[in-house]
Amino acid sequence: MRNKISISDCKLILLPKIGDRTGQITAVNNNVEVPFEINRVFYLYDIPAGEDRGAHAHKECHQFLVAASGSFDVEVDDGANKKVFSLNQPNTGLHVPPGIWAAELNFSSGSICLVLASHPYQENDYIRDYQTFLNYTNND
Repeated sequence: MRNKISISDCKLILLPKIGDRTGQITAVNNNVEVPFEINRVFYLYDIPAGEDRGAHAHKECHQFLVAASGSFDVEVDDGANKKVFSLNQPNTGLHVPPGIWAAELNFSSGSICLVLASHPYQENDYIRDYQTFLNYTNND
């Protein structure tokens, strides 16, 4: 039986940055800055301003979302409660554990959403229907 996941398990994590007047660099290491081993990296871009993405949950995959450029909001939902996180700094990310419905909202023009994931893409790990998600969370 899975442990019950809640929106309180979704955490903003400040990533270290090193820099000077010539620019900044942020490095991310497995199980150090993010609380899992990274097995996939992808990014969303060319999203029209104000558009939404995501709106799904994962059964096993952890995700860490970063606004590499621009800004967007992430609404997380555990089936009982919802919370919105705003991402707008490239050295701050949001950890979304499995069992949380997440939707990326309100993208600014030119924004880039960088996603670090714990698992390779597996369609059977996705829950894309909200009622199916609610049934899944209530079967804990």
